[in-house]
Amino acid sequence: MSALEWFAHKSLGGGIYWIQERFYESGNRANIWLVRGSQRDVVIDTGLGLRSLPDYLRLAGLLEDEKGAEAAPPLAGEPLAGQRPLLAVATHVHFDHAGGLHQFPEVAVHSAEAPALRRGDNYEAVTWLSEGEVVRQPSPGWSARHFRVRPVQPTHVLQEGDVISLGDRQLTVMHMPGHSRGSICLHDSERKILFSGDVVYDGSMIDWLPYSRINDYVASCQRLIELANGGLVEKVLPGHFNTFGAERLYHLASNYISNAGVCHKVSTCAMRSVASLALRATNSRSTS
Repeated sequence: MSALEWFAHKSLGGGIYWIQERFYESGNRANIWLVRGSQRDVVIDTGLGLRSLPDYLRLAGLLEDEKGAEAAPPLAGEPLAGQRPLLAVATHVHFDHAGGLHQFPEVAVHSAEAPALRRGDNYEAVTWLSEGEVVRQPSPGWSARHFRVRPVQPTHVLQEGDVISLGDRQLTVMHMPGHSRGSICLHDSERKILFSGDVVYDGSMIDWLPYSRINDYVASCQRLIELANGGLVEKVLPGHFNTFGAERLYHLASNYISNAGVCHKVSTCAMRSVASLALRATNSRSTS
């Protein structure tokens, strides 16, 4: 299957494109965001990496050359002469977001998860993929059992407050741990857009994975409330499901805080233990 078949995209306007893996039918299917700037383009999260995302971006005509003209698609896999710099940013290293990072020459991740990405730590990446979720084989003989997030040497190690400049737009890194220890949001303060990864999306927020921490999540949600109350965010582009606005952001963050009591912590601890055992067993089988 070609990269053009594997992905689909939609323009949100303002140089932002939503991309998804068509044949990964799962609640874990991540949103991939392409943000085009005047000097640099950024891909926020990369999906599973079962087909080439860079090839798709080129062949679908989603990239421009350094002069701002739409680049003519090359043959699949060939470099694109004159293409503006393209940076892949991982909001965190979980498998559904970081699986395609190895396809990009420039990769950015938060410092807390950079070591896990370098060593291809599929326990921290919570790699959990079943055959039934991938409804069309990406390549002959492919098997979910052998799927792994590959080791990647990040070229950019991010910290709180770092700014990723695209030329005509700036994305500020906000370290928002809780879902994972290196989770980040990217904030376009001028346009009041928040790329939130899995810190917040319009669904049940997951805090029972091996490196999840409820107290950290509460603090991150307090920051989200401040963004909403301060009029600093009007649109949230999350790691899963649909986009939403400031009112929904406030509701999701405040609802998490109100439910993060003792009973929640006890049940989450039990779920984390079960998830950790299952992940260790799965990763042990896949490497044997």
